[in-house]
Amino acid sequence: MMIRFPLFISRKISGKDQARRSASTPAITIATIGVSVGLAVMIVSVSVVLGFKHSIRDRIIGFGSHITVADYMTLQTSEQYPIQIGDSMMKVLRGMNNVKHVQRYALRQGILKTDSDFLGIMFKGVGPEYDTTFIHDNLKKGKLPRFSDKSGGKDIVISQNIADKLKLQCGDRLFAYFVNDQGIKARRFTIAAIYETNLKRYDESICFTDIYTVNKLNGWEHDQYSGAEVTLSDYSKLDTVAQTMIEKVNRTLDKYGGTYSTATLTDMNPEIFSWIGLLDLNIWIIIALMTAVAAVTMVSGLLIIILERTQMIGLLKALGARNAQIRQIFLWFATFIIIKALLWGNIIGLGIVALQKLTGVVTLDPQTYYVSVVPVEINIPIFLLLNIATLVICVFVLVAPSYLISHIHPSKSMRYE
Repeated sequence: MMIRFPLFISRKISGKDQARRSASTPAITIATIGVSVGLAVMIVSVSVVLGFKHSIRDRIIGFGSHITVADYMTLQTSEQYPIQIGDSMMKVLRGMNNVKHVQRYALRQGILKTDSDFLGIMFKGVGPEYDTTFIHDNLKKGKLPRFSDKSGGKDIVISQNIADKLKLQCGDRLFAYFVNDQGIKARRFTIAAIYETNLKRYDESICFTDIYTVNKLNGWEHDQYSGAEVTLSDYSKLDTVAQTMIEKVNRTLDKYGGTYSTATLTDMNPEIFSWIGLLDLNIWIIIALMTAVAAVTMVSGLLIIILERTQMIGLLKALGARNAQIRQIFLWFATFIIIKALLWGNIIGLGIVALQKLTGVVTLDPQTYYVSVVPVEINIPIFLLLNIATLVICVFVLVAPSYLISHIHPSKSMRYE
């Protein structure tokens, strides 16, 4: 009964006919708009930041992996030191919990030379177990060759950035030169395909070829490689799996004297993930500001509504209603306004997100932001949390202003105009 009476009265005074006759309608409209716009901005901001984080993270993983296993000196310097990645080590890595895929790779610096220009790049040798999904998804021209670990091939895959600098097309042939202690080695390659990821750090320097060719150029044994890339089935388990690898793999020696070590993608790309971390801070600032705007507009609206309903408050008190019951009436009334505002906020926010996701209408400079269109991600649980948090905070800040009701006396309010 205590709850039914305030709820019944609040429904009556929030009806359409009452709303049309109310002098506080402009204040209610402003409060509704304030909450709606605040929620819409929060939804769009969270969607964009999640889209940025996951899009850039997936691109970095596509070029490498969640965790890299290599020689300790390789991870500490820019030089390439071989490490044994034989069947036994592959079995150990694949047998760990949450490990989805393991692939070997070998790196070798070289120079691509055409008749008119040359460019220093990094050759990344990959084998038949290499997951080429990421390259396929970002392929611009050509067709990926079959990467072998048993015989050398003459095909390479370069980036659009490298192709533009050297004025190359698919099918073009060119020489690559490699310098070591014995002198200069030359190899002739054919451009099989061209990719583009917009990750400048990689597009400017990485080309793909088979792992057998790179191993021969390095002069390594058949089971020695630059390392192994480990992809996880669940990114949230990264720290757990990394710790397991540290305990089982790190500081052990291979038969050639190399020392195993591991590094996560955040260890190997600190500047990018620091930038992503700043986006998280921006989101919290935006959420705080929008919540404050919504709360202030609701407080202003509630005060105006209470002042407009002074005579009604006095009448209810004269009939025996307690201050707590009357406060509940106006809190219920405000809750109805907030729920309506949240509904419109969701429609506006999700509409903008859906429009961007389907059309990519807002574009970006990929050289600066790593992506050509603003990425968005729809995360229903987070959106529900935003709705619940906005509702709870707005209602909570209205509790203090509602105590204004206790200062209204029936005798005076009957003469209030």
